[in-house]
Amino acid sequence: MIKHILFDLDNTLYSIRHGLEDNVRRLIEEYLLSNLDLPHDECIRQWKEHRKNYGTTIEWLICEKKFTDIDEYHHYVHPENEADTLQPDPDLRNFLINLPYPCSILTNSPTFHADRIISKLGLEGIFRNIYDLHYIEFKSKPHAFAYQKVLNAIGLKPEEVIFVDDVARYVQGYIDIGGKGILLDELDTNTDFPHPRIKSIFELSKFL
Repeated sequence: MIKHILFDLDNTLYSIRHGLEDNVRRLIEEYLLSNLDLPHDECIRQWKEHRKNYGTTIEWLICEKKFTDIDEYHHYVHPENEADTLQPDPDLRNFLINLPYPCSILTNSPTFHADRIISKLGLEGIFRNIYDLHYIEFKSKPHAFAYQKVLNAIGLKPEEVIFVDDVARYVQGYIDIGGKGILLDELDTNTDFPHPRIKSIFELSKFL
C-alpha cells in the first residue's frame, strides 16, 4: 500500500525545456577546468569517463580527487539567478496539494538550490521534507544508501513509497531495492525503459 510520494527536483517539478540542467553542466565544466590541474582535453575526458560511476560530479571529486571545497563548488554551479526563467505554477501546486499522500523531495543538489526552485515555482509548504545531497552524505542517487536513508527517515518500506525522477538510472536504483519507481520522460527519450514512464507529472494520478 502506497503511503508517501518521493519526488526528484530538477527536470521533474519543472520542464526540461527551461534548460537549467544544461546551464549547470556548463558551469560544472567551467569549474573543473579552473580547479583541476589538468589539460583541457584530459579534464573533460576524466569527467565524462568517471561521472557515470557516481551519482554526481561532486561525488566523483570527493572520492577520486580528495576534493573539499564543497560549498564553493555548489554556489558556483548554482548561482543566484539560475532559476530566473521559472514562474509560479498554480496548476502544479493544486495538483500536488490534492495528491492522496504526503510528499517529500530527494535531490542530488544542496538544500539552498531546492529551496530556490520551490520558491520560484510557488510550491512552498507542499513538501514534508527535503532530503538533499548533504543529508545522504554525498552517496547520491542511484546508490541504495541514499534511498534507504530517506526511507528510514520517513519510516516506510520501499514498496510503500513511490519515487518519481527524470533520470532512468536513478529510478532503476530505487526499483532495485524493491520500490515502485516512475520515470518522468518528458521528451520520450527512454522508450526501452522497462518500467512505468510518464511524460508529465500530472500523469502520476493513474498510478495512485
